[in-house]
Amino acid sequence: MKKKYQNIFFIFGFIVLLIMVTQLDFHQVWNGLRHAGYWFIAVLTLWFFLYFINTSSWYLIINSQEAKPEHERIRFSWLYKITISAFALNYATPGGLMGGVPYRIMSLVPKIGTERASSSVILFSMTHVFCHFLFWFLSIFLFIFTQKVTLLMAILLTVIGSFCLLGIWFFLSGYRKGLANRVMNFIKHIPLIKKWARKFVESHKEQLDTIDQQIAALHAQNPKTFFSAVLLELSSRISSALEVFFILLVIMPNVSFLQCVMILAFTSLFANLLFFIPLQLGGREGGFLMATAGLGISAGAGIFVALLVRLRELVWTCIGLLLIKLDNTKPKDS
Repeated sequence: MKKKYQNIFFIFGFIVLLIMVTQLDFHQVWNGLRHAGYWFIAVLTLWFFLYFINTSSWYLIINSQEAKPEHERIRFSWLYKITISAFALNYATPGGLMGGVPYRIMSLVPKIGTERASSSVILFSMTHVFCHFLFWFLSIFLFIFTQKVTLLMAILLTVIGSFCLLGIWFFLSGYRKGLANRVMNFIKHIPLIKKWARKFVESHKEQLDTIDQQIAALHAQNPKTFFSAVLLELSSRISSALEVFFILLVIMPNVSFLQCVMILAFTSLFANLLFFIPLQLGGREGGFLMATAGLGISAGAGIFVALLVRLRELVWTCIGLLLIKLDNTKPKDS
């Protein structure tokens, strides 16, 4: 990627990060860190391994696609760095994937070409979001089997389940038929940008078709890779509940991991519904409060978890942005 674009990503993410930091109550932050002690270090370390799982999923997808002679071999360590930076941009930009997806594509294009870079990133993003829907849907049954379900809760779970099934159907359809043309055809009807989108589709029809063919090929021709990528991403979702578990152990030694899975499922669902907010500011905190209250856990515990999760996000966002700035990789045409 050209240095100019790296600087744009870095500066934008850094400005948003500073804004987020100014919203913190530093006295509350210090007290939270003192209370958590070494468990906060465990939380930070956990994400080192979770990003490793995410990178493994993306690495599988890239290597499942047909490479041309001029394509470079992607090193896992380099892809790991790009993964951390992309997730940092996801946290810092409204719309989440709006920051990380362009950065991933622009980083890969000089190495493996536009079509392969675009399709691998779209496939990874699809798998990442698809596993969110799977995680939420499976958590419904976990709640039913472990908690008392009232009439109001049954209605809510039915609505959530229907929403998840709709999302699962959408992505399975996208895996079979591709998603690039479908997304661009949708964008063609959005006011203000529909003229640009129509010209883009007309001039890039062949590239979009190639991208969709590569997307469909993973599901049809490489089912082992497809299921491996899905299992890796789903295991990452489930394992990330360890973060909530580690934090709650500080104040609730009897907390169970299954409770933490349900807290994370509801919180991530609520926060993702507010995807347009940078760093999901407020949405995640509200999600933790409602999730813990729904499981009979005190509001204080929900605030404590939300605070430390927010701090972890800020730390890893800072690391990801620094990795963008420290990237010395030069594109072929530079």
